[in-house]
Amino acid sequence: MEVLSVSIDSVFVHKMWNDNELSKMVEGGVPFPMLSDAGGRVGKVYGVFDEDAGVENRGRFLIDPDGAVQGYEVLTPPVGRNIQETLRQIQAFQFVRKSKGKKATPSGWQPGKVSLTPGPDLVGNVWKVWKTSMAFD
Repeated sequence: MEVLSVSIDSVFVHKMWNDNELSKMVEGGVPFPMLSDAGGRVGKVYGVFDEDAGVENRGRFLIDPDGAVQGYEVLTPPVGRNIQETLRQIQAFQFVRKSKGKKATPSGWQPGKVSLTPGPDLVGNVWKVWKTSMAFD
């Protein structure tokens, strides 16, 4: 797994943000590269760059080893993201990929929990697996 951060901010803004804020939240600062997308070329490809305003919405894209986008989330700046949910989704995509499509994961699936086996018998019965396998706090 590789994590990259991309924004229209300059590398200098990234450094200031990491040194003055992120390093206070995460020991050692951000543990992955922060790349500058001056002009929003990457953001345009992924549909998060607002050219009129000159800003990008916050987007998270899960891209598999073959280069296919498997999942994404786009949020406007006032709403923060949930790293735990991102990690859970990555683990779910990795699990499904490793099974070569023979397994699927129900809503809220966690590693080690019951997975689904796609097929005719599952149609109309996902709720049974989900109800018996999911624990709510």
